[in-house]
Amino acid sequence: MSEQNDWRKQALDLGPVLLFVGGYLLVRDQSFAIGGRDYAGFVIVTACFIPILALSNWLLYRLTGKVSRMQILTLVLAVVFGGLTVALNDERFFKMKSTLAFGIFSGLLWIGLARGQSWLEFIMDGALPITHEGWMILTRRLAVFFACIAAANEVIWRGFSTDVFVAWDTFGQMAAMMGFFLAQAGLLKRHSTEDIPPRAR
Repeated sequence: MSEQNDWRKQALDLGPVLLFVGGYLLVRDQSFAIGGRDYAGFVIVTACFIPILALSNWLLYRLTGKVSRMQILTLVLAVVFGGLTVALNDERFFKMKSTLAFGIFSGLLWIGLARGQSWLEFIMDGALPITHEGWMILTRRLAVFFACIAAANEVIWRGFSTDVFVAWDTFGQMAAMMGFFLAQAGLLKRHSTEDIPPRAR
């Protein structure tokens, strides 16, 4: 991928999140009367976020020729729970999205592990140059991590303000993911296949 396309990909990945946060900060204390019903700013921003996220995924596909399976599942959940949030005028549905998404991710990884397989390797198309054993260890760790993120999301959306939830749902989860993968540097180094003959992997 060219440097220009790489910049565009980053913009498409982060753009919807930044627009969601910016939009929420602008209208969080406002209420909008539409069709005889009052909608909180969070619900309005959610309604705008769904098509923006869908558009960014479509543009990402046009740019790179593919969209990851995790991105597709995230989009589906955003559409379903975002749609319920708007249709029922209840922000709780959108706040549950991360709980279900990470819960599903964790569950799928555990199912694969129970079958002696790393479905993470399948999802990531073998993007990391590590051995099968390395993939299994990473998958196990990520399954636990995703379960923790799902649990944390439940605690945060139920026990804290919407402002805290928005910060967590955007930058908090992103920082947690970055921290997790940075912490796996030792694992990736120990199980690297870059210096191993293909038959020995």
